[in-house]
Amino acid sequence: MTLPTKMFDLIRPALFTLDPETGHRLAVRSLRAMPSRGASSSPPQPGATKVSVAGLDFPNPVGVAAGFDKDAEVPDALLGLGFGFTEVGSITPKPQAGNPKPRLFRLTEDKGVINRMGFNNSGAAVALERLKARASRPGIVGINIGANKDAEDRIADYAEMTRLMAPYASYLAVNVSSPNTPGLRALQDEGALTALIDGVIAARNLVMPANAPPIFLKVAPDLEPADIDAIARIALDKKLGALIVSNTTISRPPLRSRHADETGGLSGAPLRELAQQRLRDFRKATGGQIPLIGVGGIASAEHAWARIRAGASLVQLYSAMVYHGPGLGAQIASGLERLMKRDGFASIAEAVGTESD
Repeated sequence: MTLPTKMFDLIRPALFTLDPETGHRLAVRSLRAMPSRGASSSPPQPGATKVSVAGLDFPNPVGVAAGFDKDAEVPDALLGLGFGFTEVGSITPKPQAGNPKPRLFRLTEDKGVINRMGFNNSGAAVALERLKARASRPGIVGINIGANKDAEDRIADYAEMTRLMAPYASYLAVNVSSPNTPGLRALQDEGALTALIDGVIAARNLVMPANAPPIFLKVAPDLEPADIDAIARIALDKKLGALIVSNTTISRPPLRSRHADETGGLSGAPLRELAQQRLRDFRKATGGQIPLIGVGGIASAEHAWARIRAGASLVQLYSAMVYHGPGLGAQIASGLERLMKRDGFASIAEAVGTESD
């Protein structure tokens, strides 16, 4: 058990007396304080679990999903905890407060979370100053971009965010799958998505004609087979760097928590089976020709290994840290090395998509 995990186990009862959003802000503030206490902010060194995706070399395949570090406050602290990469955001051009509170709910009995945050963030200008300040530091930091709720032209918002953020992003993640901004998921429709990706690619190539960051697309788990096939075609045609599968779900499996009927996106353990199946669906639809990033309900090395065997080259967590603490990433990365050796694989890449073998 790592030191961060031991510390989290001690303070978890106190944290759980706070409302979830206050607890989250406290966690971010604690991570911001880490360097001043001498904690390492250096990313992990590549080992047996290193993996290459979209031209990027990840020291291990375990990352932090968007939503934890919305305003790019603590990317280096998260890398220093042993994560192979982190994704900041979602960031929108203008600051926005998000939806009314309460909007974040722990489903403790289900090891899940429901959120209807609504892209709350401090806006591009604030995040950009922080990203510029860390631009020379090592480590893979993706930037998840979104559109403002009141934008007259959401595709123009994504293009603007691309122009601003591309020079400071290891990769850009285009988020069209949050259920908490009305109408946003309509951008996953084939025509709208094609126009959006074309706009993002044009904006990226305008500001970075060389050494441009790859573009990843984050999709919802609540998709019909025809939607999956259309998104796969677009991703392959536009040569996207990866698909992130998946965001939170608006579906509701059986839940025990008193918060089960809250509106918003459900994540954590209750999402695990749906996210796993959706990953398989995208693996089949793309023919394994585009890297996939598995997200949703991953809380152990075994969960991450199952996602890799189903077709994921990388995995991301967020909700599981609510219940298991910030040391979970390093635990999973270490466990993956053990599972990889147990099953006779020399690398993560060798294991990707071997579930049916």
